Amino acid sequence: MALTVGNTAPDFTVTTLGANGPELFKLSEHIGQSSILLLFVPMAFTGVCTQEFCEISNGINEYTALSAKVVGISGDNPFAQKAWAEKEGITLQLLSDYDHKITAAYGVAYDAFLPAKNLIMGGVPKRSAFIIDKAGVIQFAEVLESPGDMPNFAAIKAKLAELA
Repeated sequence: MALTVGNTAPDFTVTTLGANGPELFKLSEHIGQSSILLLFVPMAFTGVCTQEFCEISNGINEYTALSAKVVGISGDNPFAQKAWAEKEGITLQLLSDYDHKITAAYGVAYDAFLPAKNLIMGGVPKRSAFIIDKAGVIQFAEVLESPGDMPNFAAIKAKLAELA
């Protein structure tokens, strides 16, 4: 079951690719600095995921102005994420949940991803958004069943404005 508002955000450490190569991202090292917006997407190089992260990248200053750190999470390996970001102009930090541990901890994994199209890939993250406040508590949670739906970014910005 997905985490909800009021839950403490589970800590995690994952790989990301920085300017100097692979780096570790530990959530707890960012708690207290700003609000954190975690955006889970099913997979790199797909239409809606690309659209979402390109729109966020193009409007990243809106989130920065609301004192928010925005990170994207998918189950792709960090090298695929880097290639995707370079190809599409995605500028937000991408975190590799290659072993699907974050997806499981936040309760947002599909049992079977798009089974009607014969894509039976368990563990793929559902498109989801979580806002974590400076105390490490989830203040917004949205988990979408359809991979074609987008999070409610107006509601996300409103909640971030309350927390700023």
